[in-house]
Amino acid sequence: MSARSRFVRALVAIMAILAVTACAERPEGPSAVGTGAPVIVPGEPGAPARTATPGEHVGQADREPGAADVRFAEGMIPHHRQALEMTALVAERTGNATVRGFAAQIAAAQQPEISVMTGWLADLGRSVPAGHEHGPAGYGMASLEEMNALRAARAAAFDRLFLRLMIRHHEGALRMAREQLSAGRDVGMRRMARDVYAGQNVEIARMRRTLEALPGA
Repeated sequence: MSARSRFVRALVAIMAILAVTACAERPEGPSAVGTGAPVIVPGEPGAPARTATPGEHVGQADREPGAADVRFAEGMIPHHRQALEMTALVAERTGNATVRGFAAQIAAAQQPEISVMTGWLADLGRSVPAGHEHGPAGYGMASLEEMNALRAARAAAFDRLFLRLMIRHHEGALRMAREQLSAGRDVGMRRMARDVYAGQNVEIARMRRTLEALPGA
């Protein structure tokens, strides 16, 4: 083998190594849609999926939080807190296993979500709303009179009132989630909104069926 041939082969090998290394070190992020198989982009809640256009970048690139993201977290924390206050009343007021199961499921989901949103706001240097007295109006929050009625109710009367209030409360959360997904930019808060929307939609359907089956409902 001539010196020239050895040089050409060595050069080809080096170029191949550099190409592999560049691919391995390329950071993950949004990718541009090319001419291969169609890329389906999921729609927001209630909206159909769509096909990405050629050259469109899809992925989970971080974006700076905006006003809608902060508004969502600051509103959802007190909203969740009232739900936890309602679920805390269940154990001493009803023996209905289904209602008690709803309460346990809601508490298990919403307490961790409060912690996540609290930490997120703290990282932004934002103060966390105290209590739920100043929660977002018009989003299904129970009034003081309704909360007092719930505290006073027992057995089947409690079950009916709890389910009615919680269904309305969840519907308010769905509205908040839709608003976040419409205007929010932060990846974490958008993911939270999707989780809230999906989980509470299912719970609403189940609570409605349970309420319809209760005597006197």
